[in-house]
Amino acid sequence: MKKRDIKILLVDDEPDILEIVGYNLSSEGYQIVTAENGVEAVKKAKKEKPQLIILDVMMPEMDGIEACEQIRKLPDLSETIITFLTARGEDYSQMAGFDAGADDYITKPIKPKVLVSKVKALLRRLKDEEKAEDILKIGNLTINREEYKITIKGEELVLPRKEFELLSLLATKPNKVFKREEILDKVWGNEVVVGGRTIDVHIRKLREKIGDKKFKTIKGVGYKFVD
Repeated sequence: MKKRDIKILLVDDEPDILEIVGYNLSSEGYQIVTAENGVEAVKKAKKEKPQLIILDVMMPEMDGIEACEQIRKLPDLSETIITFLTARGEDYSQMAGFDAGADDYITKPIKPKVLVSKVKALLRRLKDEEKAEDILKIGNLTINREEYKITIKGEELVLPRKEFELLSLLATKPNKVFKREEILDKVWGNEVVVGGRTIDVHIRKLREKIGDKKFKTIKGVGYKFVD
């Protein structure tokens, strides 16, 4: 998908943020739609069907959390990426955002160039799930999901099944935060009753084999694979 075909809905009750962020993203070639509160955001999301929504948390009429919950109930927007703008240190807002269905968060204040890079990383997640490839290539890492093979810098690495499946899941959407519940459901399913520590142990083993910096812990939420 080309930049000019990508539509971003920017939601904030501060005109300065709408102007500055909107300008920087439109300069990159994206289509920008704006809204000043949660109610307007839901209406414009229905009408415009954006690929990405950037939501402020604290807004009048309807806050970002409630707006996210309503948008996530819309079938036409099931693949839309939603990220929150949160002030530094607002752990509660971040956790509430993930619970509401957000994919990620951006911490304010943020420099325009960093914001653009963050948006580009978020948009890399856009893919047709039905056409997901059996071979994932991320930097010097290659994951062959059909043959259960991992290659790093040209060298093959053998992983136990659950480590492989966990890595494969996280790597399908680099930089997306996967909640613990989602990881347990997709990797372990109904096979056995496992706890959160099981995930932690498998992540620790993957860090030892793939690299510590490739996996980031989001406290109280889950994990993400950093590309």
